[in-house]
Amino acid sequence: MLDQLRQIAIFAKTVDHGSFRAAAKALRLSPSVVSHHITQLEAQLGVALLYRSTRKLSLTRDGERLIGAARKMIDAAETGLHAVSDLAPQPSGELRVTAPAVLAQSAIVRRIAKFSVVYPGVRLTLDFSDLRREVIGEGIDVALRMGELEDSALKVRKLYDVERSLIASQSYLQARSDPESPADLENWDWVELAQVKPVLEFKKDGEIPIVLKPTSHLSVNDAHALYHLARCGAGLAIVPKFLAQEDEAAGSVRYVLQDWSTDPVGVFAVWPLNAPKEGLSALFIKFLAENSE
Repeated sequence: MLDQLRQIAIFAKTVDHGSFRAAAKALRLSPSVVSHHITQLEAQLGVALLYRSTRKLSLTRDGERLIGAARKMIDAAETGLHAVSDLAPQPSGELRVTAPAVLAQSAIVRRIAKFSVVYPGVRLTLDFSDLRREVIGEGIDVALRMGELEDSALKVRKLYDVERSLIASQSYLQARSDPESPADLENWDWVELAQVKPVLEFKKDGEIPIVLKPTSHLSVNDAHALYHLARCGAGLAIVPKFLAQEDEAAGSVRYVLQDWSTDPVGVFAVWPLNAPKEGLSALFIKFLAENSE
């Protein structure tokens, strides 16, 4: 019976992760061991639970009947474990977290550092990259995202907003007359972030919002490169304000039209639907959300 319970748990994890390999990574087993347990379970039950191909898995009708009960079994076990978890002195385990590279220079790093101090038993593996990782396919526990989110079967929580500013280098601005409104900037040189829609709405108290659709002569897929190109005189750019603060204070770049603002960009946490409600991912996300600067 105990072997069957383990096999059922492995079966449920395999269905939730979509492949033997992804489930094996999450369970810290080899794909062959995962496959063996499911094959044994099917043999004991006398039914096929999964149809397999080289690229995907799908549930059979018998598998569909079992998966609901399997998930209830896992939920009940996790609830029982959490009920006695206060006996443990500190949360422990490992979390894999991915985030956009630009956030490595933001306040979120201080929050993550504080989490590591408060919870020393949790080992964090951080991946700051502009390559968007697949949460389920790559075994990511928590992904931090900026901007608009794609529709997906993931849980989402907004953490905070990042203020954005229009910036340019001093050398670029010295060669031009000071603009009086965003409309004056439409024919200036613009540098854009490739993955962001180049439609900008500028707002000012007492004024009608102005929408610009500037034509960019430079497009780049990295926020750091976007900022450095603008800082080097390539043109105007909308960037997270924290990127430009030191250079603005030093006088090498300027905020353009400071009395006009653009909408901030949201920072979100996304994580798998089947993650435990009181697990490490939930603890980490709650900590980030509640420990604002």
